[in-house]
Amino acid sequence: MLKSLQGKTVIVTGASRGIGKGIALRFGEAGLNVVAVSRSQSDAEAIAALIGPNAIGFGADVSTPEGCQAMAAAAVERFGGIDVLCANAGIFPAAKLGEMTAADFDHVINTNLRSTFLSVSAVLPAMTKAGQGRIVITSSITGPITGFPGWSHYGASKAGQLGFMRTAAIELAPKNITVNAVMPGNIFTEGLDGIGGDYIAKMEASIPMRRLGVVADIANAALFFASEEANYITGQQIVVDGGQVLPESMGALEAM
Repeated sequence: MLKSLQGKTVIVTGASRGIGKGIALRFGEAGLNVVAVSRSQSDAEAIAALIGPNAIGFGADVSTPEGCQAMAAAAVERFGGIDVLCANAGIFPAAKLGEMTAADFDHVINTNLRSTFLSVSAVLPAMTKAGQGRIVITSSITGPITGFPGWSHYGASKAGQLGFMRTAAIELAPKNITVNAVMPGNIFTEGLDGIGGDYIAKMEASIPMRRLGVVADIANAALFFASEEANYITGQQIVVDGGQVLPESMGALEAM
């Protein structure tokens, strides 16, 4: 059993839906003070309301320095410090090469990768003052390990997060701040609503465990990285994908 994180404070970016929502709720269940961050103030407040009195919602564009600085300031003002950052904000619009514009590319890189850098930079003063901190990045198997047509910009952003993580972990280790990443595979979120059972069945067929993950799978991995038990782990990533990246071909799955 993990030691209690009761009373510590976590910022979760991209907390209004999907994996970010799951992370925010899970950390709230574990007794942390939660700052749920979303572009929309009302969406952020709705998540905070689900968590309870030890949570606040904060509306911010975390692809901007101003948004990240305001987010960190709100956490310190309300809860007195910042112990954990879950840098989860991300988007995944599809556009294939030849159709993708420079603006399309920049939007994904800014939202997914630039926001990671800016969020980490914003929480550093509070974590440095406290003499400790945990940073957990939501990356993906797409980009670092796999690819998918239409997601070259997304894949670049997710691979970039891991490159950032490794050097950040070295730089921040003397401050007792760890930096790690969770790499989800196919996770069932509200974003998959309406895509149809046939498509989901195809996704499940490519996974050795024969099912999609749920947001709690990612949230639990993030909670571990935030825990005292993970205090000697930094610059590492954990793949949470039901074995999706393991088969060398569909033939390997058929041989099961």
